[in-house]
Amino acid sequence: MPSSPNLVRREIVQTARTLVVKIGTNVLSQDDDTLDNSRFEALAAQVHAVRQSGRQVVLVSSGAIGAGIGLLGLKTRPKHLPHLQAAAAVGQAHLIDRYDDALKRYGYHAAQLLLTANDFRGRARYLNLRNTLRTLFEYNVIPIVNENDTVSVHEIRFGDNDRLAALVTNLLESPLLVILSVIDGLYDGDPARPGSKVIPLVKSWDDSLLNLATSGKSTRGTGGMQSKLEAARSATAVGENVIIANGRDATVLERILAAEEVGTLFLAKGKSIPAWKRWIGYSLPPRGRYFLDDGARKAIAQRGRSLLAIGITAVEGDFSKGEVVSLVDQGGAEFARGLTNFGSHDARRIAGKRTDQIAEALGSVPYDEVIHCDNLVVTA
Repeated sequence: MPSSPNLVRREIVQTARTLVVKIGTNVLSQDDDTLDNSRFEALAAQVHAVRQSGRQVVLVSSGAIGAGIGLLGLKTRPKHLPHLQAAAAVGQAHLIDRYDDALKRYGYHAAQLLLTANDFRGRARYLNLRNTLRTLFEYNVIPIVNENDTVSVHEIRFGDNDRLAALVTNLLESPLLVILSVIDGLYDGDPARPGSKVIPLVKSWDDSLLNLATSGKSTRGTGGMQSKLEAARSATAVGENVIIANGRDATVLERILAAEEVGTLFLAKGKSIPAWKRWIGYSLPPRGRYFLDDGARKAIAQRGRSLLAIGITAVEGDFSKGEVVSLVDQGGAEFARGLTNFGSHDARRIAGKRTDQIAEALGSVPYDEVIHCDNLVVTA
C-alpha cells in the first residue's frame, strides 16, 4: 500500500526542475553479473514519467565494468587497472545500447557522456559540459553520464559515481539528486540486524551520520553507503536536496514524484551557492593546503574576509597560481577552499609576512591577498 504524500517532500519535488538519478551497478545487474533487461525497461518507464511531469532527467549510471566482467566471463572484479579498463571498454558499449533500446520505446535517445575529473578542473571545460547538458535537454534526449573508466587513472578518477553525480548536480538549475542503490535508505543501525529502521529525513548534516555507514563496498561497484553519504554531504552543502532510495523498486522515481516517504531525504543546507563558488569549493580536488592561524581562520569563516599572507603558518603541496588550495586550521581540518593568487614556491616565501613585506620577499606585490574573498568558499 503506497504511503501518503509528505508535505516537505512535496515542496521539494515541486521546485525541482531536473532529476539527477545515480544508478548503482547492483541495481542493473543480475546475480551472474550480466545486465538485467527488466531493470532498464523499468527505468525507462520511470524516466518517461519524470519527463511527462515537465522535468528533465540526467542519469549517472554505473555498470560498464560490471557488464564487461559478465561479457568477458570473469569470475571476480579485476584488481589491476588495465584489466578494469578493458572490462569498462567492453561493457560501456553494451550498457549504453541497453539504455538506448529501453528509451526508444518512449521516443527518447540516449546520449553518452564519459567524463574524468579533468572535465571539472578547467573552468572552460566545466562550462562546456554544462552547456552540452542544456543543449541535450532541447532535444528528446536523455543524457547518460559515466566515468570514463577506460582512460581514468588515480590522478583523474572521481573514485565512484556517487561523487560524480553530486558534481553533475552542481551544474544544473533547481536539481534533485536521487541516488539509487539496492538498499532502502540510510538505516539507524546495521541493516542486517532486526529492528534497524530507515531514517526518513535528515534535516541537517552531521558527520556522525558517517558512523551509520557499513564499511563494505558493493559487490560489483566501487561505492557503498559511505560514498553515498559523502555525495549527500557535498550536494546539501551547496543548497541541493538528496534522496537515497532502493533502485530495485520498479516505481521508485514515480513514488518520489508523488512525494511519498520513500528512502532517506537529506535537506539542503541554507541557500543555494552561486555556480562560480560551487566550482571552486565542490568540483575541484585541492592541489595543496594553507595552514592558518586562528585569527585568519575566524576572519575567513566568520567574517568573510580574504586570506592574507600574514595568517599562513605553513604551505603544503606543489601548485600553481590559480589552482584550488584547501584552507585548514592548525590541526589540519579543512574549513574553506579557494583559488590562490600565488604558486606554492612564492607562497612559502611570503607565508607569515605582512603585505608591506611581500615586495621585499618577491621583488613586487602582484596581489595584496593570497586568496581574495570572491574566490573563497567556506566548506565547514
